[in-house]
Amino acid sequence: MPSVQEFQLHPLGWETDPEEERFKLSTLDYLTTTTWTSMALFFKVEDSERRKIMSVLKNGLERTLSQTRHLVGTIEKDPDGHHSIVRKKTSTVQFVVQNLAPNEFPSFDTISKSHFLSSALGNVDILCNPPMTCGNKPEAHPDNSPALSSFKANFITGGLIFNIHTHHYSNGILSFNALVQQLAENCYAISKGSEFPSWDPRCLDRNLFGYLGFDRPSNKTLQIEAPPRATDNTQYKPSQSMLFHLPKSRAAELKKAAASSGAWISTYNAMCALVWRTLTKLRMSIYKPDPNFKPLWAEGVSIAKLFTDPPMPARMQSNLQIDITSTMLDMPQWTVSEIVSAPLYKLALYTRQMTDSVTAGMLADRLQKLAHVRNKWDLSINVDSFPPMSQLFTDWRYAKICTYDFGFAEPSAFRHLFGGVSRQALVYPPHKGPAGGDEGMEILVTVEIELMQRLLEDPEWNRYFEFRGIDASEEASFTGQRAKL
Repeated sequence: MPSVQEFQLHPLGWETDPEEERFKLSTLDYLTTTTWTSMALFFKVEDSERRKIMSVLKNGLERTLSQTRHLVGTIEKDPDGHHSIVRKKTSTVQFVVQNLAPNEFPSFDTISKSHFLSSALGNVDILCNPPMTCGNKPEAHPDNSPALSSFKANFITGGLIFNIHTHHYSNGILSFNALVQQLAENCYAISKGSEFPSWDPRCLDRNLFGYLGFDRPSNKTLQIEAPPRATDNTQYKPSQSMLFHLPKSRAAELKKAAASSGAWISTYNAMCALVWRTLTKLRMSIYKPDPNFKPLWAEGVSIAKLFTDPPMPARMQSNLQIDITSTMLDMPQWTVSEIVSAPLYKLALYTRQMTDSVTAGMLADRLQKLAHVRNKWDLSINVDSFPPMSQLFTDWRYAKICTYDFGFAEPSAFRHLFGGVSRQALVYPPHKGPAGGDEGMEILVTVEIELMQRLLEDPEWNRYFEFRGIDASEEASFTGQRAKL
């Protein structure tokens, strides 16, 4: 059995904190997924350093939680029927330290050679604090007083898997990255005896959002009822999550192949275009849609760049993103026949236009339309409800987590522990991988099991992507655990 220590951490200086602090949720917060995120940071460390690292993390968390104050406490219902993050003076955050023996868990070197895939970890629940595993579950619903965060340091042979749980209502991609950066700098200062980083209190001021913040009508008679949150779609065929690597050199080639005269597109746009066209082509053979069927395109878009007067603080803590779909925007939707036959540059340009369509005006208009919804929690996106042929992208490229020095080490990689197959494409930034200077982005894509071999044999796909392994599978033989490489 693993040895486990559990701490209930008080933020530094809690003795003089106010009796209660409240952070009102905005409409934007409700639109994200109602779940905890489970993000694992992988460190290569010496086994003899465990006690020191545990102390650094514990003290670093206490200081960071005194700054990122919204992560302490729970989500509670307000008298008006909506919700706030509520932090009390006596609130604590769970921090668990677990030592896993070689016969209980693979070593860091084994996991590293397997590209930090969930399939190399076995049952990822052992790395998590229940009930904060990822997924749509009653415990995460705002009416059930979910905690905002918890942390678990899992020491394995030759390494550390530091798992950070946060409720998605508390932050998104950019804010999570900022949280890790602040924690890393606090830990570095503790470890090295150097100066602590500064912290801007405006990072918690949701009034900076202006029209995004407190957009609820005071007259309850004006409120409308939204339909219940969409349930999972049962039409999908058994699928698996597959990890691919796009080396920097091949990424440059892909961007060049998707370039068009007079229109700028990014490497990310080019990659999205290739993924969209290839998977649509393959899926048509098993779902057999009408050629004029218009599949759903969706992506998460950062909104921090929309605020310039004043600009958002660099480490702003909130859900700074909105999930958009092709049905929401004033843009033509493409049919499956158009997608599979279009030149790469046209698809890349379309994905660019989708992202650029998120403007301050568009955002304000959408949130105002939702301001009168009483049951805003039912507006939460459910990726698993999308129909087959849909494509959703989640972009983590700007999370520079592997560059942050905690004093005892920099993370070698980080992974979102979904605990199963997630029906989206997730883009990771480069990590300390085997390609060295050519290490580029990675993309986790969900592919129907019967299409796996065809994808791996696709000439255009193989021109750019390297297969790194299966992350998770719905195949019957994998029930209850990750796929084995």
